[in-house]
Amino acid sequence: MFNMENDYILIVDDESRMRKLIKDFLKQKEYLALEAADGEEALKIFEENKNKIRLILLDVMMPKLDGWSVLRQIRQTSQVPIIMLTARGEEQDELFGFELGVDEYISKPFSPKILVARVEAILKRTDNKNKKVKDFGGIQIDNQGRTVTVDGNPIDLSLREYELLAYLIENQGIALSRDKILNNVWNYDYYGDSRTIDSHIKKIRHKLGKKGKYIETIRGIGYKFEIK
Repeated sequence: MFNMENDYILIVDDESRMRKLIKDFLKQKEYLALEAADGEEALKIFEENKNKIRLILLDVMMPKLDGWSVLRQIRQTSQVPIIMLTARGEEQDELFGFELGVDEYISKPFSPKILVARVEAILKRTDNKNKKVKDFGGIQIDNQGRTVTVDGNPIDLSLREYELLAYLIENQGIALSRDKILNNVWNYDYYGDSRTIDSHIKKIRHKLGKKGKYIETIRGIGYKFEIK
């Protein structure tokens, strides 16, 4: 459930009446809220409560700093879900917002019940995506701590080994070419020999022990993670 004492929704709007309206509807669903009346205050509150804020409702037109400026600054350090609130509703504004990293876009006037429903949908989606520990046939991955355990026993992986294993698992059941793995794990600026993947796979399999068999070599293509 969301209503943990350290989880908040940050409401950013220069109209106190609007903040109260949203806060009251969120409270009915047991959501806790923090408030900011302008962009500068929003950034200050966010920095002070970064680990507590689960979602931001952000108005576009505000004094001191507008919503776009706040969005840009927050996106430099955080991927916290952000719903933009605007009185405009022009298509180019929506496209602009999505390019900057907006998760949802709601035009004023809006139904508070619809807003809360959107909040719930986004939190449910991000909760599933960011679930701390996931189990794959006895291999447990903590994607926040970036650690891996096998049947409860921690294994020591380098950062690149962790990223490679996580990528294989994210695409389980799919045969991935060495080029695709290089592009997604080593990124496009890597021009080394694709055999570096083979050597990393060998090390990962060894560290996984019996679970290493889940990483299957696909002849002439690359590798596939499949629980057997």
